[in-house]
Amino acid sequence: MKELKIREVYRNDYTISTDKNKLDILSIHKFLANETDWANGIPISILKTSIENSLNFGLYHGNKQIGFARIISDYSTIAYLGDVYILKEYRGIGLSKWLMDEIMEHPNLQGLRRWILLTNTAKWLYEKFGFTKVANPEFYMEKHNPNVYS
Repeated sequence: MKELKIREVYRNDYTISTDKNKLDILSIHKFLANETDWANGIPISILKTSIENSLNFGLYHGNKQIGFARIISDYSTIAYLGDVYILKEYRGIGLSKWLMDEIMEHPNLQGLRRWILLTNTAKWLYEKFGFTKVANPEFYMEKHNPNVYS
């Protein structure tokens, strides 16, 4: 595997960084555990483990974390995009598109055969990056436990 070098990009007062040490775990936890349906109630210990085992993209305004996304991947054939969010007060100014640009352009995520995303929000955003509905949903299987954090 290619070395995962820390990447940082800047736009005005905003930064996107893959440096795990910069992540504000408490603010990520607060948002995911309380503001989402997909990770509602997630224990902070589970969140920390998920972050430790992912390629993380933190979005910052100054030093304040205002967005997040993470990738689970083997860096050769497949990547799962998850936990994408931008705080409400920062939406509508192009930050989600910028975040997605940086994710899709990451050097370790090039040439993949498949990207996976499960979402019921922002379909318009992900379509801009080539995401489509599953072509053959009859092939798709899952084992899903929506109450795992209850």
